[in-house]
Amino acid sequence: MLVRILISMSCLGLVSCATQDGAPDSFDPRHEIRDAVPANEPLSSYGNPATYTVRGKTYHVLKSSQGFVQKGEASWYGTKFHGKRTSSGEPYDMYAMTAAHKTLPLPTYVEVKNLANGRKGIVKVNDRGPFHAGRIIDLSYAAAHRLGITGHGTAPVEIRAINTAALDLKTASPAMYTRDRDSGSGQLHVQVAAMSSEKAAEKMADGLRDKNFQSVRVYVTEQNNKKLYRVRIGPIPDINLAYQVVSNLNHIGIDTAKVVTY
Repeated sequence: MLVRILISMSCLGLVSCATQDGAPDSFDPRHEIRDAVPANEPLSSYGNPATYTVRGKTYHVLKSSQGFVQKGEASWYGTKFHGKRTSSGEPYDMYAMTAAHKTLPLPTYVEVKNLANGRKGIVKVNDRGPFHAGRIIDLSYAAAHRLGITGHGTAPVEIRAINTAALDLKTASPAMYTRDRDSGSGQLHVQVAAMSSEKAAEKMADGLRDKNFQSVRVYVTEQNNKKLYRVRIGPIPDINLAYQVVSNLNHIGIDTAKVVTY
C-alpha cells in the first residue's frame, strides 16, 4: 500500500505524468529571487522508503546525499500540481525553489547549474521524479524560470548536494585570542578546518586565497593549555552566501566545511 501511495505521489514530480501542465498566466518575479535556504532537517518519514517501484523499475533511495554530484537533463513542472501533495508530504508550490529527484533523501538541498547558460540556484528536493528517460531532476516553475529552462522545457544541468549536516549555528566558544579581532560575535563564518599545527593552518589559508576565496583567516583558540588553529572564511552577510561558500569548497574537494556563528 505504501508503495502504491509513493508511486501515485511520484507523479506529482513528473512532467511526463502530466497531460496538461504549464506555466501560470502571470508570474511575480519576486518569487524567484531567493534561493531555498539550506537547513539541517530531519528526513521525511513518508518519502524515504528503502526502495520503491515505478513502471516496473525499482529505485533505491540513498541513505545520505553527502558528496552527491550528477549531470543530466532537467525538466520542470507547474500549474497542474500546484498545491498538491509531494512525496515528502509537503504541498507542491510552483513559486518556491523546490525540485523532484528519484533517489536523493527527502529533503535534500542541492545547487543546480544550467550548463547551457551558467545560471545557478539552490533548491529543496522534496518530491520524487522525473521518471522520463535521461532526466535527473524536475524543477519547480520558479526554479526553472530562474535557471532559464522554461522556454526550452529541458536543459543540461549539474546538481551538487549541499552538506547540511555541516550546519552548526551554535555560537562558538569565545577565543582566547585571534589573529583578527574585527570579527564581531554572532556573525556567520564558514569553518574550513581546525588544526593543531599553525603551519598547516596557514598553508591551507594561503591555498584558499590562491583559489580566490576571500576573507580567509586563521583563528586561534586555547583549551587545556593547547592551541587549536581554525581556518575560517568570513564574516559572511547571509546564510545563502555561506552555503554557496560551502558548496564551492565541496567543489574543490573540501567536504569538512561547516557554517558557524562566531
